[in-house]
Formats: sequence, C-alpha cells, structure tokens
Amino acid sequence: MIEATKDEEQLHDEAEELRKETAQGAPEVAEHDQVAGLEKQLEEARSAALYAAAETQNVRRRLEQELQQATSYAAAGFARDMLAIKDHLDRALAAVGADLRADKTASQFLAGIEATSRELDAVFARHGINRVNSIGEALDPHRHQAMMEIPSGDAEPGTIVEEMQPGYMMKDRLLRPALVGVAKKPD
Repeated sequence: MIEATKDEEQLHDEAEELRKETAQGAPEVAEHDQVAGLEKQLEEARSAALYAAAETQNVRRRLEQELQQATSYAAAGFARDMLAIKDHLDRALAAVGADLRADKTASQFLAGIEATSRELDAVFARHGINRVNSIGEALDPHRHQAMMEIPSGDAEPGTIVEEMQPGYMMKDRLLRPALVGVAKKPD
C-alpha cells in the first residue's frame, strides 16, 4: 500500500511537470492554470471571510452576555455589605427582652428598628436578594457552610438543625453562604 502511494505521488509529480512544460508552449493551458489559481484564492478568501464573520458574531454574543450579567449583578458587592447591617439589626432585635418591650419609650424606639429591618427586607426583595432556607434542609455545599456537627436523635444525619448566620442569594448567585450546624448520629 505504501508503494502504491509512492507510485501515485510519482505519477502526480510527473503529470505536474508535463503540465508546466505544456503550459509554456500553450497560452490557453497557462490561462486555465491562472484561473484555477484565482478560483482557489477566491475560495480561501470566502472561507476566511465566513470564519471572521462567525468569530465576530461569537464575540458580540459573548459581550452581550457579559454586559447582561454585569448589569444584573452590579450591586452584588453593595448587597454583601448591606447584609452586615441586616445582621446587626436582627441581633439587636433578638437581644431585646420583654421588660424593654413593655417600656413605652423603649417600645417606640424598637418599633423604629423593626420598621427599618422590614424596609431593608423589602429593598432586598425588590432587588432579587432572598434568604437561603436552612433549618430542616439537607446540607447543600453550594448554599450552606457547615460550622459544626450537633448530635441529634430527632434529625436525619446531614440535616441542618441550627443556623448561626443566615445566607443570601442574589437571583441565582450566592452572596453569602448560611453558617449552619448539621445533625449527626448521637454518640
């Protein structure tokens, strides 16, 4: 088979030499060769133009997609910073005892803090920022960060039984994972 390929190559080379010799004596053969060469160049140019057009279209699509994502998630850094404020408000409200709630002056102050917390929740909701569900859910490493294991006979191992810090998503992206305690079999 290798010999057949060599013979074909040799025949092709001989035919090409004969063609060149004939072309020198016959202008119509030379003209035909020139047209064939130009047609080959034209086909290569067409191919290059189609490739360039496809590449340009791919770049345009990629840029449009990046622009859409940049627009959708431009506020992610600011939203992460606002989560700390939300945490402080929630901790402050959780620390208030019944005695302070009974006091008229303190209860008015607390009502203002609660209203601020509710407004912050409403702003988060308007911008697609939602709290990650945790308690009773199975541990999801894409949304939760396990901080400790808690022996539990009531919950299935791997189930979240305690939330130390809530996690938040912005649309389909994680802003901050929930810090959680996960159930394990009792010792």
